[in-house]
Parts: sequence; structure tokens; C-alpha cells
Amino acid sequence: MKTPTSSPVAPTHVADIVDDGTAPNPAGAVAASAAFAWRGLLKIRHVPEQLVDATIGPVLLLVSFTYLFGGAIDGSPGAYLQFVLPGVLVMAVLLTTPYAGIALAADRGRGVIDRFRSLPVWTGAPLVGGVAGDAVRSTLAATTVVAVGLVLGFDADGGVAGLLAGVALVVIFAFAVSWILTACALALRSESAVQGTGMTGVFLLVFLSNVFVDPATLPAALETVVGLNPISHLTTAVRGLLSGTSEAGDVVLVLVEAAAITALFAPLTWRGYRAS
Repeated sequence: MKTPTSSPVAPTHVADIVDDGTAPNPAGAVAASAAFAWRGLLKIRHVPEQLVDATIGPVLLLVSFTYLFGGAIDGSPGAYLQFVLPGVLVMAVLLTTPYAGIALAADRGRGVIDRFRSLPVWTGAPLVGGVAGDAVRSTLAATTVVAVGLVLGFDADGGVAGLLAGVALVVIFAFAVSWILTACALALRSESAVQGTGMTGVFLLVFLSNVFVDPATLPAALETVVGLNPISHLTTAVRGLLSGTSEAGDVVLVLVEAAAITALFAPLTWRGYRAS
């Protein structure tokens, strides 16, 4: 009995299957950046506890400040909630901004950046993708604060449009601040140094702002510092959007400051990335 045999494939046919003579088109800047943003999100899927600061953290901040200090500062927790929720929204989102720098420092320490440079993609894709991926974390933190605030009784007189605009404004500003932390990541030597520097800077700016108290209650010199703080400008604009009393000038000022921060620190990050 004869064993059936398969007829050999001609070498020319194999070549046609394996290589048709045309090289694949390289990914564009947008597609490559999106791929690196997805890479950052995949890290969260494998290590979901990274989302603690974007979910549980904002809830603890809002509840603790409302019920521990609300009565002492504004007479009642309910009244203070109307004042402090936009500030906690700003604080919760800004506390997520160091992660782009931390991830960049980790890649640099493990030699991953050198592998990225060998890829046939736009050189800036890992930077833009990393910062854009963190915008998802920022959006989650903002959504958590707003949802919990509504459950606690926050009066969003600005309606759904005001809530969405407020969240969008905070995320845009956080995107700009992330470039400061990525620039720091390329100047510092370790992940812990980036995390410590980022968290310290965010806390300092938040507590020297109008997030928790009315600047009019502060000493004159400190009131001046608070008035110049971009975080105060952001908080004022968000309060206006959420309460329905927004002024276009407040929002425009925040957008201009965000653009200026990005224009200054994104090139610094790019320069440090190419030199590292």
C-alpha cells in the first residue's frame, strides 16, 4: 500500500508567500503614539492595583475633607462640599501626573529606551504615547470624584455640560503638567526620585492654592502667592464650570497656561530623551 505524499511546493511559490517584494508601510506618528499609549494601559491591566490612586484615593480625599473639615471651615459638610469638590477634583487628577515620568524613568533604567530607538517608528512616539496613556488615568480619577460628589449631594448647577467641560479642562491641564514630570524623569536618576519630586511638587502647589480655603482668609503675602498659582486659576475655572457661573476669561487663562507649560517642557523632554 502506497503512502500518500504531498507534492513539494516550488521555491518560487514559497518566496511569493513569504515576501511579495513590498515592505510594509511604517506606522505613522499618531498610530505609533497610540500603540505606546495602549502599552501603558496594558500595564494597568496586569497590575490593577495601580488604579488605587485614581479610584480609592480620590474617594478618601473627598470624604475626609468634606466630613472632617467641612464643619470647621464652612459651618457644615454639605456647604463645604460645594466649595471643596472642584478643588479635590483638581488635586486627585494632578496626583496621577507623576506616573508618566515614573514609567519613563523605569524604561530608561532597564534600557528599554534604547530598544524603542531601534524601532522604525517616530522617535517621539514613546513620549507622547506615555503621556497620552496617563490621560486615561486622569479621566478615571476625575470621573470618580464627580460621581462620588454627586452621591454625597453636590449641586452641579452647570449641568452635564458643565461637568464634562470641568473634567476636560482638568485633564488638559494634567496633560501639560505631565511634561514637567517627564522632563524631570530624564534629569533624575531613579524612579523613586521622580515619584518623590513629583508628589512633593504637586502637594506644594495644591496647598498653596485656593483648593481648600478662600484666599481672602489668608495673610496678604500668602494671598498674593495663591493668586499667582496656576492651580488656583484652574480651580477657579472648574468651580465656575461646575456651578454654572463660568467666565470665559478664567477658562482661556487655564488653556493658555497649559499650552505654555507644554511648549516649554515638551521640547525639554524631547531634548533629554534624545541625549539620554
